[in-house]
Amino acid sequence: MTKNIYIFSDKQTDGNKELVNILGGKGSNLAEMCNLKIPVPPGFTISSDVCNYYLKNHKFPSSFKSELLFSIKKIEKNQGSIFGDSKNPLLFSIRSGARTSMPGMMETVLNVGLGEKTLIPLIEKTNNARFVYDSYRRLIMMYSDVVMDKALQPESHKNIREKLDLILMNKKTELNIENDSDLPLSSLKEICDIFKKEIKNTFKEPFPDNPFDQLWGSIEAVFKSWNGVRAKKYRQIENIPDDWGTAVNIQSMVFGNMGEGCGTGVAFTRNPSTGENNFYGEWLPNAQGEDVVAGIRTPYPINEQSKNELTKLKETLENKFPLIYSQLLSIKSVLENHYNDMQDIEFTIQNQKLYMLQTRRGKRTGASAINIALDYFNKNKIDVTRLIKRLETKHFDEIMHPYFNPGAEKSSFVLTTGLPAGPGCAVGQAVFTSEAAENWAARGMQVVLIREETSPEDIHGMHASKAIITTRGGMTSHAALVARGWGKCCVVGSSNIAIDTKNKTAQVNNKKIKQGDWVSVNGTEGKIYLDKLSLIDADLEKNENFKKILNICIKNKKIGVRSNSDTPDDARVAKSMGAKGIGLCRTEHMFFNPKRISEVRKMILFRSDDKIRKKALMNLLPFQKQDFYEILKTMSPFPVTIRLLDPPLHEFLPQTSQQISSLANETKCSIKEVESAILQLHESNPMLGHRGCRLGISYPEITQMQAGAILEASHKLSKEGIKVNPEIMIPLVGSLKEFLHQRKVILECSEDINLKNKRTVNFKIGTMIELPRACLIADRIAKYADFISFGTNDLTQTTYGFSRDDVAPVIKDYFDKNILKSDPFQTLDQNGVGELIKLAVQKARKTKPDIKIGICGEHGGDPKSIEFFKKRGFNYVSCSSFRVPAAILSACK
Repeated sequence: MTKNIYIFSDKQTDGNKELVNILGGKGSNLAEMCNLKIPVPPGFTISSDVCNYYLKNHKFPSSFKSELLFSIKKIEKNQGSIFGDSKNPLLFSIRSGARTSMPGMMETVLNVGLGEKTLIPLIEKTNNARFVYDSYRRLIMMYSDVVMDKALQPESHKNIREKLDLILMNKKTELNIENDSDLPLSSLKEICDIFKKEIKNTFKEPFPDNPFDQLWGSIEAVFKSWNGVRAKKYRQIENIPDDWGTAVNIQSMVFGNMGEGCGTGVAFTRNPSTGENNFYGEWLPNAQGEDVVAGIRTPYPINEQSKNELTKLKETLENKFPLIYSQLLSIKSVLENHYNDMQDIEFTIQNQKLYMLQTRRGKRTGASAINIALDYFNKNKIDVTRLIKRLETKHFDEIMHPYFNPGAEKSSFVLTTGLPAGPGCAVGQAVFTSEAAENWAARGMQVVLIREETSPEDIHGMHASKAIITTRGGMTSHAALVARGWGKCCVVGSSNIAIDTKNKTAQVNNKKIKQGDWVSVNGTEGKIYLDKLSLIDADLEKNENFKKILNICIKNKKIGVRSNSDTPDDARVAKSMGAKGIGLCRTEHMFFNPKRISEVRKMILFRSDDKIRKKALMNLLPFQKQDFYEILKTMSPFPVTIRLLDPPLHEFLPQTSQQISSLANETKCSIKEVESAILQLHESNPMLGHRGCRLGISYPEITQMQAGAILEASHKLSKEGIKVNPEIMIPLVGSLKEFLHQRKVILECSEDINLKNKRTVNFKIGTMIELPRACLIADRIAKYADFISFGTNDLTQTTYGFSRDDVAPVIKDYFDKNILKSDPFQTLDQNGVGELIKLAVQKARKTKPDIKIGICGEHGGDPKSIEFFKKRGFNYVSCSSFRVPAAILSACK
């Protein structure tokens, strides 16, 4: 019989950390802590298989109910109390637990089992009526929100949480009370009654009083939350499969809100922002765990190292409960040594007794990830394989975040400060709702989301924003946790910002921020400016740990990594970041220089006028020769693949009347003649028109000039003793004869230049495979080509029939309708475009087994796509220079 439920306790533990796929991260780690004899409230985990069965069949497996009741009996025996009992009641928490962390994306219900039947015996047992009614108030709020409201279809939502929050806020205002923990017993009783009346009015049914009704309702709601809007959005962002499902953890309640000797907290075994080996965390006295994570109160530091500007005067856990802190410190060491990784832990203190509620791999910034992994590697706690496995490409991307120009930042007025929760600096226009953030970003605008606190409901707006600011919460709040995981700039707990969401403004002392105002955020230092500061690129040369990690990755990569670089400066940057060559140098970018564009236009427009055209080509030759000289020299001794002119000619033509007039003057032609020449070159669909090798066939002198410039530059460098490795790439080939025509032009040019220089220079001739037909005849092309490189941007465009420049709205629509799961222009479509590539590689290697094969489209920097290219036996991938480190990391995986 399939096992659906796994017990964890000090007396029996069925699972361990290896069962993460079945028990989820939370359940498997609760079991592991029990195996390590760490104090954990006993409970059991319902496997993710049950979730998938329930979501598919809309019911539980046939044996599940009896298993659940049997498991409850075991926990009752362990605890000496009975769930739903009128004399000695046991309460449960019900929490989700996917196999990878999805902070706050799914649901939690605490204090399940409280009702009219169990209130009085619990009061008698604890001798604390205020605590019991505070717990009941929390249950009513959570259950009505999670089970009675959110479990419904989105169009049926009643927003009960907002209604109950307003009732609570009005009562605190009436009593002039700031914190929930200050509410007296009489007010809590009154609030519970008002809550239940509001629920009855809203849903036309009462709040359930039966503990088992609460339990079943909570389990179903957690399962349903796997397919909630925010969980789906988060999975899409994080590329988490939809078919994993979530486990459910049912655990005996322990209470941090019982009074003076109680509390709750969240801590990291190392600093999650920097990776320093300092115990770091926050806690709240007389509170339940959700209070810390939700960020509704500014938490206290657990020790001196955890203090910041907002909490420097608050009492530390170490000072308040020294014995508890000492025990927590000991558990921290056990967990970090056991997992050999930084842990994010949650704990509760009930009557001065410590309980651990969770441990998981802590989310961290890019800098922190690199520093922690390298520290463990240097101490021989992890090997190279585990070191590489622990690093993610986003960690490399993150440390390359830009920062503010120091001079500009120093001279700017700091509007306000907060806690530095997410790395880097960002600039954007202020918005005050997640909906506005998403809408503005969809229109191509940069936004900074400013909220009192964020909740999982804000996930779409947070993702769309360049930076996030909250007025509440600490370094372990929802906003901080999510921002850190995404490497997003974030400042939390900026408490002197007063937000007026209705009027779309915020007040900071005597300054007002209006929606649309430019705001600059320094997430590394926690500073906010009402200004648009300039950004400069990160200086990675000074980051010694990054360089060490990068060198380790370079030694262990399983596929070559080059860069797409068009200038010597870009090539220099790429080389410093580990690129071993250039996979794509686009010559057309060199033509747009103001000193050259006029000559290019003459060359194109006056094809029939030999005098004008040849003079233009002669004028362009020295420019091109110098360009190639500098790039080949910079990238020496590595290969440089130079693509001959590719774009449609219309991109070079004069657009304005002033440009047309200027060209007419230079060529001594009439404006009418220039306009007539432009009209003749007009195309209805230029991206599939007169471009690529078609240009070289119509205008062989362009190919001659470019090949000549490449080879002349190579000869010059060779004479200077500099090793060069030029590769000439013919673009947009669709037939063998096109390739052979251009190859012949290049070889004839080479013979002339070799004769002139009385020496030879080795070079290669290859082609860009970017048309489906080229894939189908790759065996014939390979017979004459020294290399082939897949231009996956155009290959995707021509395979799908999408126009890359116009398809964005279609792709968004396809995402919404679940037709596409990823953008095929960012992550390779392996089922369609990938099949063409596989066929082309097989055909090419059958003809020429040692032919060099690369890829130089955007997919060359995408981790999933790189994995595909590795499996297909590619020699290298090529991507933009700042994606090179992440590509090198992917090449190691």
